[in-house]
Amino acid sequence: MQVFFHNKYLENYAMDPAAERGRLDPTLELIRENEDFYEIKKPKKAKKKDILRAHTQSHYRRYKNRKQLYEVAMLGAGGAIETAKYAYRYKTAAFGLIRPPGHHASADSAWGFCFYNNMAISLLHLHAKRLISSAFILDFDLHRGDGNINILQSREDLKVDILNPSAPTEEQYLDIVRNKLNEISEADIIAVSAGFDQGKGDWGNLLSPDAYRKMGKWLKEKSLNLCQGRRFAILEGGYSFNRVAINFDSFCQGFADKP
Repeated sequence: MQVFFHNKYLENYAMDPAAERGRLDPTLELIRENEDFYEIKKPKKAKKKDILRAHTQSHYRRYKNRKQLYEVAMLGAGGAIETAKYAYRYKTAAFGLIRPPGHHASADSAWGFCFYNNMAISLLHLHAKRLISSAFILDFDLHRGDGNINILQSREDLKVDILNPSAPTEEQYLDIVRNKLNEISEADIIAVSAGFDQGKGDWGNLLSPDAYRKMGKWLKEKSLNLCQGRRFAILEGGYSFNRVAINFDSFCQGFADKP
């Protein structure tokens, strides 16, 4: 499975939990121990025009003078774009192991450790290239992806259906996801805001590794039936470093085409 990652994502670019040192180390160790399954590719930075499809000029400039943060954020957005492009071109799964997260970034504001909206930027890039006119997003992060909703669901030229599940038990949570996937009849690509902070041992303490594997498998099956297998995920939240690695791997085992 193709994973997009840059060493710059490991830098301490901000003083928040999503930028804490060591946050991706267990996941990278797992990837490198399973080189027959995972392949890492280094992304390039996004361009200014990519950011401006999702954000205002003032929001783009807000981080321009914070040199280290700006560089990592542009690489994060670029990683999301390249993840989406790979999934679309090769009709397969891809994962953007990127920082900073983005699903709380709206057109002219951001919170929740986010700066630029990686998901919106990646989908609007595909749309600008006339590759997609519709998409489905599953955002299984603990926190509602308000930035994804604010940017993408207000557009008339791109139809985006977004699910942010919420339930008191794992069984009910999975029922919501499964039922929604059964309802979807239109999407040129399936995308996932993959925040693992809903996992057991993390802030949400709800979902098991098996739940992530099941969701990955269902998303794969839906993409094969609906959009020729085109599907991608990008990292959002996740703060228990070891649990993120376990749940990332479980999700990818369901989500990916087997070698």
